[in-house]
Amino acid sequence: MLKKFFYSLKYYDWWLISFVLVLVIFGIIIIYTVGINSDPTDLSRFYKQAIFALAGIIIMFFVSFFDYRILNNYAYILYGLGVILLVAVLFLGTNIRGTTGWFALGPISFQPVELAKIFLLIFLARFFSTRGFAMDKVKNIVLSALFTGIFVVLVILQPDLGSALIFLVLWISFLLLSRVKKSHLAILFLILIILALSSWFLILKDYQKDRIITFINPSADSLKSGYNVIQSVIAIGSGNFFGRGLGLGPQSQLNFLPEQEADFIFAVIAEELGFIGAFLIITLFGFIFYRLWRIIKGAQDDFTLYLANGILVIIFTQAIINIGMNLGLMPVTGLPLPFVSAGGSSLIVNLTLVGILESIYKKA
Repeated sequence: MLKKFFYSLKYYDWWLISFVLVLVIFGIIIIYTVGINSDPTDLSRFYKQAIFALAGIIIMFFVSFFDYRILNNYAYILYGLGVILLVAVLFLGTNIRGTTGWFALGPISFQPVELAKIFLLIFLARFFSTRGFAMDKVKNIVLSALFTGIFVVLVILQPDLGSALIFLVLWISFLLLSRVKKSHLAILFLILIILALSSWFLILKDYQKDRIITFINPSADSLKSGYNVIQSVIAIGSGNFFGRGLGLGPQSQLNFLPEQEADFIFAVIAEELGFIGAFLIITLFGFIFYRLWRIIKGAQDDFTLYLANGILVIIFTQAIINIGMNLGLMPVTGLPLPFVSAGGSSLIVNLTLVGILESIYKKA
């Protein structure tokens, strides 16, 4: 088996793996520079990220070794497991920064919503691929909405608006990729607008409303809800073209910028490495997007097409939202920057998705 694995390595998309690993290493370096300046005696977050990165890379190659098509057979089981995890975390989970979304095992915590992204992706890929031309029927559209809606509601109850948005975008992308009638899409769009307006009064917490208000006008409450965005924009602007230097950014190193290793790590990169560093990150994501697009173009069947497309949607929706909120162009949702932000759950799951892509690439 080991001999077969090493033989299969020559069929991998090493460009994709290289771009991803550069982002991972980039993130670990930034997390180290932030940690060494804030508290040189406590580099636990740096060590955790390095360990999770190593574990994620091992899992990536392990997943890539197997035929991704077997996932199609376990789609319903994985969906049920996802529901169980999301329900369990509401009752047994640990509350961190106002969100009950973590299972804590000693010093290690894990977000089941990250696994749920993979489970829903596989389920929807099977659902849409097996129905094919029948996706123009209202019944199938409603069923797909209900299955997705269960995940969305459970995640909103945590509350985790960012992950709920990822689920919705994933579902919508599959609808656009399928044979749904334009009239049905128009009706769905109208329903989503009504639900969004209703959620303002019935679902969204006060702090989530504040984030949206802050997105529209960050200066409305510059010392509270608008503080994070304002400090992020200041940090990015202060980096200029070449940056202040690694570990020398005043906004990040003096702790004016919150959540430096996670939500606002892009602002730290822009401050310390300037436009050059920020452009490098965006360029790397652009290269990854190109490699993913090549894999999608080579899809041999509908399940593969939906699966690869869904992975692209999950990774790049998170990247666009995270960079957008760092620039003050999108509301702060708590979504990490894929492969870069601190967070073991997100890093391992994103590397697992790359492993699935490599399995697809080898079979093309």
